[in-house]
Amino acid sequence: MHTPTSEKAKASKVSRPLTQLAIVNAKPKEKPYKLSDQQGLYLYITPAGGKSWRLKYRYLGKEKLLVLGSFPEVTLAEAREKQFMARKALTNGQDPGEEKQKKQQNALEAAERTFEKCAEEWWERKKYGNDERYTSYIVRRIQKDLIPCFGKKPIHLVTSRDLIDALQKVEARGAHELARRLKQYASEIFRQARAMGYISGNPAEEFESRDVLVKYKKGHFAAIEADEIPALLAALELNKPRLYRQTVLAVKLMLMTFVRTGELIKAQWEEFDLEKAMWSIPAERMKMRRPHLVPLSSQAVEALRELQAMNNGKGYVFPGVYDPKKHMSDNTILQALAALGFKGKMTGHGFRALAMSTIKEKLNYRHEVVDLQLAHAKKDKIQAAYDRAQFLEERIKMMQAWADYLSEQLNKAKD
Repeated sequence: MHTPTSEKAKASKVSRPLTQLAIVNAKPKEKPYKLSDQQGLYLYITPAGGKSWRLKYRYLGKEKLLVLGSFPEVTLAEAREKQFMARKALTNGQDPGEEKQKKQQNALEAAERTFEKCAEEWWERKKYGNDERYTSYIVRRIQKDLIPCFGKKPIHLVTSRDLIDALQKVEARGAHELARRLKQYASEIFRQARAMGYISGNPAEEFESRDVLVKYKKGHFAAIEADEIPALLAALELNKPRLYRQTVLAVKLMLMTFVRTGELIKAQWEEFDLEKAMWSIPAERMKMRRPHLVPLSSQAVEALRELQAMNNGKGYVFPGVYDPKKHMSDNTILQALAALGFKGKMTGHGFRALAMSTIKEKLNYRHEVVDLQLAHAKKDKIQAAYDRAQFLEERIKMMQAWADYLSEQLNKAKD
């Protein structure tokens, strides 16, 4: 028969919590064994000497086991904290084992949910209702300029510094407008990821472009880049917005001749010699008040002959739809570009910037030849006259080469 004193001593021995010294001194035995702490928490020691924290608990009448981590990576105090949180989950009707599995699964998914994968999800949603060729251009830009920088990082680990570094690399090669567009695309990807619960913030919203990118003279003439040309030509070819044929031809001629918008829409048939493939714009309609010659490619002549058949080759080349005695509105081309999916990305004047950069980079024509075809001002009037005479033959070849390049880009878009 046990005395009250012995029973009390036995209970005290059983419920006594573990100490750091006892844990450190615990040696392996032939068989696994455990050292109990309190409320189901114990240290499990293997014959190989491994020590791990485990918690025995009951959930919905069933006994379960939860591994809390290894010692010494998880200290005694940390193990007790994990035990407390597990007990709290049980009080709230949750199974701490299942909660741990969910957290592990979420952590695994978060690690695999890279910026690149989120960009792909964004693309899958964005492509519906938009011109596929144009939106695929956006994906190409992201793949070229953002993915190599931080695309493989889990999106929740991508910082505003990562994005800024990528944008500044784009800016360093002179693509100022593209850098700003990439920030917009990245912001849309982050915003969608935030809506899906992948991240809590948006790194692209933590800074303004003007704070990290150099100020440059943009003006108000947005322009696409060379690798967007196939998308624009494909949009024109498909003409899904059902634009007037005259409007489509106006955009094509703007692209082929890269004159100013006012110079195109106010053009009259008397200025053209289609047999000689030459357009002579009178001085009064030129910004610099000097007459200007525009060599016409065979493709441009073909478009003009189609227009000639449409309005009998008299008066304005682009008469107003409702009043043929007036020329086309100066906003028509801008509205057409918006309808084709290039709102805010291309303007009539943007064709000039596009032609200048692309002809020099892709067709390797000298700056002076392209500059003269753009009818830019020359400080020396004698030099300006000399240039006009000297470069006309080269300009004729250049304008045909440019039109041929555009035809190649259209075929590329169709492939």
